[in-house]
Amino acid sequence: MTLGLQGELQAGKPVAPDRVPATAKHFLADGGTAGGKDQGDAQISERDLVRIHAPGYPAAIDGGALTAMASFSGWDGVKHQGNKSLLTDVLKERMGFDGLIVGDWNGHGQIPGCTATDCAAALNAGLDLYMAPDSWKGLYESLAADARAGRVPMARLDDAVRRVLRVKAKLGMLEGARPGGGDYALVGAPQHLALAREAVAKSLVLLKNNGSVLPIKPGALVLVTGDGADNLSKQTGGWTITWQGTGTTPADFPNGRSIYAGIARAVTEAGGTATLSRDGSFSARPDVAIVVYGEDPYAEFQGDVPTLDYQPSGATDLALQRKLKAAGVPVVSVFLSGRPLWTNPEINASDAFVAAWLPGSQGDGVADVLVARRNRRPSRDFTGKLSFSWPRTAASPVASPLFRYGYGLSYRDRAQVGRLSEAPGVDVAAALNVERYFAAGRALSPGTLTVSDPGGARPVEGPPVTSPAGVVTVRSVDVAAQEDAKRIVWNGQGNAR
Repeated sequence: MTLGLQGELQAGKPVAPDRVPATAKHFLADGGTAGGKDQGDAQISERDLVRIHAPGYPAAIDGGALTAMASFSGWDGVKHQGNKSLLTDVLKERMGFDGLIVGDWNGHGQIPGCTATDCAAALNAGLDLYMAPDSWKGLYESLAADARAGRVPMARLDDAVRRVLRVKAKLGMLEGARPGGGDYALVGAPQHLALAREAVAKSLVLLKNNGSVLPIKPGALVLVTGDGADNLSKQTGGWTITWQGTGTTPADFPNGRSIYAGIARAVTEAGGTATLSRDGSFSARPDVAIVVYGEDPYAEFQGDVPTLDYQPSGATDLALQRKLKAAGVPVVSVFLSGRPLWTNPEINASDAFVAAWLPGSQGDGVADVLVARRNRRPSRDFTGKLSFSWPRTAASPVASPLFRYGYGLSYRDRAQVGRLSEAPGVDVAAALNVERYFAAGRALSPGTLTVSDPGGARPVEGPPVTSPAGVVTVRSVDVAAQEDAKRIVWNGQGNAR
């Protein structure tokens, strides 16, 4: 990854202009926090910290990574952005990292005794570059005062500046060069779209294919349904166009192809017919129904969940599958998610179940594997394997997998998946939010937040929103974490509820 982004460093030569600096992150054990909580605390032994979470960093450093990012999270109660033993003693000294360490989005403000605009402790711990998107002026003033008063040693300040300049020099920035210019005409170029399509096809994991319902036969009448079928936002996920991946439209994906669009083209080319149905209704009974559903887009803490149960309340996707099964229609589930989730009821209601993850903008890659051509063979077979074990229950961490790491069927396999237990294995009701309605900058399911005025109503998601007649405006603000609150302003008679 480091070499792919940055290229191999050469003494006396800058990083090539078509390369970008690599960042090793998020240091350390960002994925090992208690309960999987974003910005949480890794309550693990030092042995496990080293054994499980540290091995990637020496390889990245040896590969020449110019920067590293300190995590929002902490270890054993100490926030990483203020942990000198890890940032300086381990990363810089023991691992020999000579690049710069950058913080993460005002995370220094979470260190005890610090605020987003005043935090000498982070620099003293080994942070070289604060990520201060909206706090930099106050931070500059307080840091200058701390340096003059001796609260930040001049040697530490010099070391931080030296590391920043070293990275800039390696990028050619001290000679006025603009790094990473690249050829923007290549964005969305045919060869890149083809590679993305190939990646989609190779990442799909077939968990179940009872009765060999897949691949879809040539000439079939195919019903495509589910809220993810024709939904580029859902199939691309968070960190796409917007931070949370929400609030986008098809116009934001000029070369994008939804999963339905890809399936419809492949089915038509094979002599069949594909119909998109939002609610699963049909006039002529289809030969098969492809139901595309899964997680709504999220990023960072807005994706935190109390259990691994996919749809613990209001299981609308399961109801749709069962309705189709009751009508005698074979069901193929294409499940969109950023992680393995407990889906035993949905797997039971499916003849075939495909873990499609977040396939991105090229939905044709899904069709390449699911739909047979006129010669009765698909363009590609399933080759994807689970990179994480699939849970048997809704409990986390996964102690007894349903499908183990490395599992994945192909069309050569004839394995049948029997009926699975639909007992979640945890008290899901107790874990669900029944008293809080808003947290982490969003309304908590099954609740919603809507603004309204005499002109109508609009839902509040990630991006700023104004009620139809302009009476109520809502935008995200930082309180204790990045965009963890909403600021609502009224200039007349309107509602936010």
